Amino acid sequence: QVQLVESGGGLVQAGGSLRLSCAASGGTFSRYTMGWFRQAPGKEREFVAAITWSGGATSYADSVKGRFTIYRDKSKNTVYLQMNNLKPEDTAVYYCAANSRGLLHIGYDYWGQGTQVTVSS
Repeated sequence: QVQLVESGGGLVQAGGSLRLSCAASGGTFSRYTMGWFRQAPGKEREFVAAITWSGGATSYADSVKGRFTIYRDKSKNTVYLQMNNLKPEDTAVYYCAANSRGLLHIGYDYWGQGTQVTVSS
């Protein structure tokens, strides 16, 4: 059973930074693509960033390019989302997800419970 546990959310002022972590367990993560998604109140969940576990290829939503960085530590089975220059519109619940198809934007099978990020203006 694959389990994903996010941490690192919180309240930050606009322009500040946060680093989210996603600890993965219960699977062979050399085959998994890992992604971050977010859902703001009253809005649909949207793609934020993704990384292939072995190859290191990454993809970002246009709204976060140049501000967010996704990376992974294979030795810890953990994926991180470094978020810089945060804006109030980044406020959302952030979810970690995993899939074994190598897809970056869709097709995620496993999801974490989410972590709240709130950016004040």
